[in-house]
Amino acid sequence: MPALERMPEEHVYQAYGIYLLTSQHRLIRRLKRVYEPSIHGNKAWKASFLLMDYLLHHPPRVRSRAMELGCGWGPGAVFCARRFKVKMTGLDMDKNVFPYLEVLAALNDVEVTAEEANFNNLSAERLGREYMLIGSDICFWDSMVKPLFKVFERAMTSGVKRIVLTDPGRPTFYELADLCAKREWRTTLTEWYATEPSRSTGEVLEVRP
Repeated sequence: MPALERMPEEHVYQAYGIYLLTSQHRLIRRLKRVYEPSIHGNKAWKASFLLMDYLLHHPPRVRSRAMELGCGWGPGAVFCARRFKVKMTGLDMDKNVFPYLEVLAALNDVEVTAEEANFNNLSAERLGREYMLIGSDICFWDSMVKPLFKVFERAMTSGVKRIVLTDPGRPTFYELADLCAKREWRTTLTEWYATEPSRSTGEVLEVRP
């Protein structure tokens, strides 16, 4: 039987070796008075845990560089920084999510660089600094499919070695996967499940040159 690990205070929970906060935590409630995310960056979404579980089985290169696209609170970035010592950047077009990212990173004793930009602003030169791109639950509108695909195109031509996205299984996500499959990339779409903090299921899209 594993040892029982008690959380340090209320509204803190643990998944895949990192600490996370619920929306009821005192720090989150305090942040919400000043910083109100506008594009669904208001919690750690379940697809984040699919990403963590998948990367445990298919880990990134230790101490490499990676970017979390549409990072929100940045659970994926914090996980990679904590578990694999990856030098992480959390990218989001909503700057109001970055205080939450900073709190989550500090809680887990890691550093994540915040970068404000949208997918259309990401140049091939900028993407080429990264070994890997990750993201979870970021293809939720029809209008996001083509901009994300263009990011993939620029990433593949600029030297990015891996792109890993997770999603509950929205039609828009499958549309993005279909576009990738038509290119001369190594594209895999895999049904996956996570066991922490509770069981959840979804899809993993991985793209390599």
